[in-house]
This record gives sequence, C-alpha cells and structure tokens, in this order.
Amino acid sequence: MSNATLSPLPSADRPETAARLRDALLAASFTADGLLDLLGAPAYAALARSETVPALRATRGDSPLEMLVRLFLLQQPVPHARVADALPVDACLEAGWLVRTGGDEIAATVDVRPYGGPGGEDWFIVSDLGCAVGGAGGIGSRDEGVVLGVGGASTTLAGITVRTPVAAALDLGTGSGIQALHASRHATRVTATDVNPRALHITALTLALSGAPAVDLREGSLFEPVRQDETYDLIVSNPPFVISPGARLTYRDGGMGGDDLCRTLVQQAGERLTEGGFAQFLANWQHVEGEDWQDRLRSWVPRGCDAWIVKREVQDVTQYAELWLRDAGDHRADPVEYQARYDAWLDEFEARKVKAVGFGWITLRRTGSAVPSVTAEEWPHPVEQPLGDAVRAYFSRLDYLRTHDDAALLEQHFRLAEEIVQEQVGLPGAEDPEHVVLRQNRGMRRATKVDTVGAGFAGVCDGSMSAGRILDAIAQLLGEDPVLLRDRTPAQIRLLVEQGFLEPVG
Repeated sequence: MSNATLSPLPSADRPETAARLRDALLAASFTADGLLDLLGAPAYAALARSETVPALRATRGDSPLEMLVRLFLLQQPVPHARVADALPVDACLEAGWLVRTGGDEIAATVDVRPYGGPGGEDWFIVSDLGCAVGGAGGIGSRDEGVVLGVGGASTTLAGITVRTPVAAALDLGTGSGIQALHASRHATRVTATDVNPRALHITALTLALSGAPAVDLREGSLFEPVRQDETYDLIVSNPPFVISPGARLTYRDGGMGGDDLCRTLVQQAGERLTEGGFAQFLANWQHVEGEDWQDRLRSWVPRGCDAWIVKREVQDVTQYAELWLRDAGDHRADPVEYQARYDAWLDEFEARKVKAVGFGWITLRRTGSAVPSVTAEEWPHPVEQPLGDAVRAYFSRLDYLRTHDDAALLEQHFRLAEEIVQEQVGLPGAEDPEHVVLRQNRGMRRATKVDTVGAGFAGVCDGSMSAGRILDAIAQLLGEDPVLLRDRTPAQIRLLVEQGFLEPVG
C-alpha cells in the first residue's frame, strides 16, 4: 500500500480532548490489568500472536470496556449509541480520534493499546491502525511510513535502560513514543527525533493520552536534528536496524548499506554524551566471513566511552531474510515476487560475504578513564527484566575495579550477592566434583565456573574478613603456600566482582 492509504491522525493540538478521552478510558478500566481481567489469559496471550478471534469472542457483550476494546484495539466499528455514555464521542469525532463509518457506527482512526508503566502508571501507546502489537491487523502488508506500536524490541530497550534522574534525555527514532514516555518519568528535559513526521505526531498523541508532559519533537535522521553544542545524560534508540536490500519500510530499514546505520549511530553517540552519561541501543550487525564479530563491534565504540555489548541471538542469512519477509507480509504475495525478494536479500548478503546476523544490546558510558573498558560477549540465556539497575551496577563495578589494584583488592571486604546458588557438576558417586558453578537467580542470571579456591572464597564472603585473610585461611586448609595463593587468586576475584557475584562492602 502507499502513503495515501494511511488514515488521517487525530489532532495533536487538542490536549483537552486527549485528557477527556484518557479519563473515559480509565473509568471503563481500559488498562493493561483491565484487559487481562476481561479477556482472560488465553485470549490476552493470543493478541500478542496477532490472533484476534478469542478477543472478539470475549467482547460480544455491551459493557463499556468491551466496546472500547472492539473500537480501539480490535478496530471494529461500534454503534454510536453503545459508547455515547462511555466516551466524549462528539469531542473525539471533532478532534479526529473517531470517524463515522456510515449508519450510526463509529470507528477509531488509530490503535490505542493500554500499557502498564514501571511505577504502576496507566499509559496508552498510539500507533497506526492494525499496527499495535496484538492489534487487529497483526503482521501484514506494511506501508513505508507506518508507525508501529509496542513490540518485543521496544520493551526490551525500555527494560535495559538505566533509570536514574537526569537533566536531559534523547530518544532517537522515537516511533510511537514509548522510550520518550519512559524517559519523561526521570528526565527534566526529553528530546525525541524521527525521520518520519508521522511518528512525531503519534508520539505527541501517546504522551498526551498517557498524561505525560510534552517533549521536544524534532524531525530528522539520527543526530541531524541535534545541535552541535547539545549533550545528553541519556541517549536511547531502537533504530531501524534491519539489514535489508534497500530501504522499503521506514519503520525497520535503515537505508544504509549493511549494518552502517547502527555503526554510525554508535560512533556518533560518544560526543553527544555528558561525562558519565549512558547511550543504549538495540542493534543488528553482520557476521562477515573471516572476521570476528566482537572485533567488528569493538571498532564501533567511540573514544572516551566504556562499552558493554551483549549478543542475544544470531540467525543465518536465510532465517534472517525469511523473518523480515514475513514481517512485511511478502510471504502472502505472489510466489514469483516473493522468490525475487528473497533472492535480493541473499544477493545482498553474498556480496558482503555475510554468513549470519547478530542481534543484541549496546551500552556506552562516557568516561574520563585513560583506558576505557570494552566488553563484547554472547549471552543468549534468559534474563530478569527490568535490567536498568543491573546495567548501572555493572559500570559502577568497572569503576571500582579500575581504582583497586591487586594489593588493594586483597585488603577489601566482600559479600556474596543475593540469590547466588552453587552447583557441583560431576559423575554420580564421585568423591570430588569435576567443576563448581556459581549461578545468579537475578539480573543477567549468569553462571560461571570456579575452582575449589574460588568456590570456598565466595562461600565465606560475608563482609567480616578481608579477601587476603580469607585466602590465608584457605591456604592453610589446603596446605598451599599463602603467598602463591594471594598472587594467583585476584584475577578470579576480579571476574566475580565484574560479573556481580561478589559485592564490595562499603
């Protein structure tokens, strides 16, 4: 479809109507909790899979909430008379939230999805019709200028973002405004940019309908709308990171060759950060034949920044092409056209010698350290969201380790972090385990192998004794030279501190 098929948007200049609509939605319990209570878990989960039949069956009654779900989430016309008591219909018609569809029926002009904020806020994410995740349209043919609602990527980014009070935050490629909405809770000033003016309009609607303060909206690509003298304490972006031939779909395709958009975004972020400021992105990157993916990503990190890069998954080029062809609805098109598009993707990857595509998180922090830390790791295992506090703590631990050499480390007191368990792995009946694993049940939920000394050290860390005294006691128990044990153990202690198994006391 073309841009001409996109429906007109509600006016963003009528905050009083948005406020009245918000009050009406809340009064009818059109909230995340209210939807779960109304639909039940199976129908609610089906919406996330873009299956609407269970939700349609659950909303066949006449209650205000059922009508609102059919109207704003399932895109079903409803009789004017059945919502007249639940909504300020005339004001919504005048402002463009609703339109008449013939007879006595009205329809919504945008998707409105209830979304629970981290502090229990009742927020509403506005998106184009059929483009809310779990909306009536589901995954299908997408217009090049369409604005999507909340998806797995956007909620992932919101969860990993560091949430400390800041003066200024920047949301690059705001889309439906979910990151700007989160930032408005803890940033004095929020700037949101997008190359698509329709996205900026929808962001304004999302903020108004959620009862959040307005933000500074700017049109343009990447950092183009940002003045040279502007810096931020927090930069977030869920960019159009899909590596595709061409830039057919604005909401997902970066329009640069390969992974150049993500590389450019990361490289340019450093100079826009205040000292100690964070920049956090989702990204795709190429796994190129003969090149280590970690080296590729490390080369993106700008000077003066620590970086923590986490690869969450990787797909071979055929899986990747099929995923995004389905996303655009191309699998429903003419088979010859589908094959031609598939070939174009594989031609692009072959020309660039790309064997696979990685997906993950990139966090930068502006640092004054003479030797910044750059870590690139693979962690495909389940984590506990939200992770923002864990991300901030990781960089705090880096600072701690920078300022403590091995001698200072041995003078420190440590305690085992909360919810750490020890697993011993070995053959049944064996006297000694083959190896010992420490496992976290919080945050990144890491697991790391330790030797006998490491396991014993971690087990007695309660903050009462210095690391050196603990090692001396272990040496005596094992009959080892305490000097040699003190020499070889700090590296293991550093790793346990860096990964969050041990916490410095005080």
